[in-house]
Amino acid sequence: MAKAKQTAPKATEKDYTLLRSPVVTEKSTNGSQYNQVTFKVDVSATKPEIKKAVEALFGVKVVAVNTLITKGKTKRFRGIPGTRSDVKKAIITLADGQNLDISTGV
Repeated sequence: MAKAKQTAPKATEKDYTLLRSPVVTEKSTNGSQYNQVTFKVDVSATKPEIKKAVEALFGVKVVAVNTLITKGKTKRFRGIPGTRSDVKKAIITLADGQNLDISTGV
């Protein structure tokens, strides 16, 4: 009996707002040798939502999603204390043979 071929889920408007931007640093670029891509995501995003969004937008198979939240620093601007926004990052591990070129855009 033949297996039903799975297709990538349809991209919704929420998927586009969930992924903010790719993180392009030396450390995140080194993750590409392990099939990993790093994105800044919405702080309220969950791992299943991030996985669905990446698979829908880029048409790749995601194996794992690791997240971390960087708390905003307290800074002073003209003597007035303020706080930067918290940032959530998602490190996405792709299946073997999959690749994702973040420089082309969505």
